[in-house]
Amino acid sequence: MDIEIHIPEPILFSPLKHYLPFIREFVSSRTLGINDPGLKALTRELKHIGTCVMDIYTGELLMGTIFTEVIEFLKDNNSGERDIYKKWVGTDINDYRIISLSDSSQWMLKYHDHETRYVHIFPARASPHSFRIKANTLKSAILYIIIFGKDYVSDDDLNAARALSGLSPVREVADAEAVMEMIEILRK
Repeated sequence: MDIEIHIPEPILFSPLKHYLPFIREFVSSRTLGINDPGLKALTRELKHIGTCVMDIYTGELLMGTIFTEVIEFLKDNNSGERDIYKKWVGTDINDYRIISLSDSSQWMLKYHDHETRYVHIFPARASPHSFRIKANTLKSAILYIIIFGKDYVSDDDLNAARALSGLSPVREVADAEAVMEMIEILRK
C-alpha cells in the first residue's frame, strides 16, 4: 500500500525522515516476512533516510498546513521566487534560515539546486515538537516493526532486521535501547 502525499512546489520535504505521523502510517501499512521479495524495495526506500542524525516533527500540524505556512511565509517576505529565495537563504552548505510556524515549531529552510523544488524544509534542531535521532536507529525500528512486529524485541530479531539494511549488529546496550525506544514511539 502506497501512502498518497502531495508536496506542493517549491517545497522539498521527506516525510519518512521528518514527520512522525507519516512514519507511523508507513510502518502500520506494511507487513513483510523475512524472505519477502518486497524487502528489496523497502530497503531501497529506506536508504533515502541516509546515515546522519535528523529531527522528526511530532506536533499536531498536518503536512499540508506546514507546507501552506512555509509558502505563505515566503510570499509575505517576498522570498518565494527561486532567485530571490536563493539569495535570501544562501547557497553554501552551511547557509539556512529558521522560521517558526503557528504551533511554535521551528523549521529550517535551505536552498536545493532544483528548478521547481528549491525550498528544502525540515524541523530545526531542538525545535519544539521534535526530537533528534540517528538515521540507522530509525531504519532499524522501521524494519523491525515491518518484518517482526513482535512486542518482545530480541537481539537476534533486531540484528536480523538491521542486516537487511546493511547495518552492523547492535553491540552496545545504548544503541539497542535507542532502537527499542523508537519502536515504542512508532507503535503509539
